Amino acid sequence: MEVIENADSLKGLIKQAEKAVQCISDWSWPEVLTALQQCQSFFPFSDSSEILDKVLDSLVARITTASDSSPSTCSPDSSVLRRSFDTKSNISLKNSHHRAWWFEDLVILSMAMIDKIIRRMISLKVEHAKISRFLFYYLKCKLSNLASDEKRKVTETVIELLYSLHRNSVSCKGLFDILRISSSQNLSSCCRDRLEIMIGSQIDQATLDNLLISSPTKTESLYDVNILLRFLTHFLSCGGRTTLARLKKVAGLLDLYMAEVAPDIFLKHSKFVELITALPDIARDSHDSLYRAIDMFLQVHNRLTEAEKMKICCTINYEKLSLQSCKHLAQNSKFPPRTAVQALLSQQSKIKGLLEESNHFRSFNGEQKQSKDGEQIILYDKKVDPLMENEKLRAHLQGMRWKVIELEKACRKMQNQMTKMVKTKSSCPTGSRSLPRLCS
Repeated sequence: MEVIENADSLKGLIKQAEKAVQCISDWSWPEVLTALQQCQSFFPFSDSSEILDKVLDSLVARITTASDSSPSTCSPDSSVLRRSFDTKSNISLKNSHHRAWWFEDLVILSMAMIDKIIRRMISLKVEHAKISRFLFYYLKCKLSNLASDEKRKVTETVIELLYSLHRNSVSCKGLFDILRISSSQNLSSCCRDRLEIMIGSQIDQATLDNLLISSPTKTESLYDVNILLRFLTHFLSCGGRTTLARLKKVAGLLDLYMAEVAPDIFLKHSKFVELITALPDIARDSHDSLYRAIDMFLQVHNRLTEAEKMKICCTINYEKLSLQSCKHLAQNSKFPPRTAVQALLSQQSKIKGLLEESNHFRSFNGEQKQSKDGEQIILYDKKVDPLMENEKLRAHLQGMRWKVIELEKACRKMQNQMTKMVKTKSSCPTGSRSLPRLCS
């Protein structure tokens, strides 16, 4: 009997609510917000109800039609509560240039209700950048007051909602913040993959500090190289959005990253090669930064075999090295002797190409520049003889080859001496070499 009375009472309340929402257009913003809070209690698991739908539509309509600084004035007889609300919104706006007036007020709502609101906003084509800013704000406010399991659920829902937005409307820094926060949460593999896809699609907006992510506790490496490789894979899979300018920016960032992780004694050479070859050759105009990172790696990892060293050094495009880097490489005992030969030969071929282009340019100008009466204007005191220049170049190249052979013998001798010295020395602690700066 008591159950029947409670059911009748509930039906009566629902009828009253249905009648009340008929005039929802005259409600003030605080009244709409209060009604939505009450709906959370009455319809906690309901995907749809007539009352909830009308309240949600009214709230989203006010957000989309009002300015960023204050809610819309939908009721001519606004109450004192409404005026105090407007004042509060203006104060919150002064504290943040990117926070709309409604951000703080919606934090009181549950994640399930926020999910409904956001999906309605997306369907109404509300600016995605504004939606993403709110989701970051909501997550930051909510996580400090929730248990670990609830934190995971809220984080996963926010990631799902962010994934439904345009990529360029979501802050790269905000995504890295979520990645850092979620490292202690047991996120589903689907959510973690989507978070990495969003980060990878705009990795060119990241900083070096963003990329220096600590490796999982079970691994010995200092930094998580695998996650960066996944970021790069997602970046390259963007298709038409991966322009050459963005590609070169990522390459510069990757070179800085490799210079930081190279001194990690636990970083395997195979993983280092994966980093080097993660981007196509067109991404780099110069390989000088890449050479410096490899030089650092070889200095620290001094127990690599010649084959392992060659596997790393073969990733260098010697034609993209500056003359200064080539000279340094030729005298660098850490590099296999064959690499010095390749570097010097690449420089010689560049010099030869420049000479040929210069001769062609001179010959072309000499033929084209004539006076008005048809007489040839003499441009050079001395005519360039291509055959003579080629003979000189061959002689120079031959001399360079003999020097390279001598250098190769000297390098082998030095390496043998160093090997003997290392064997006679007592083994030193593996962690004695200092590592690059750590991320704060």
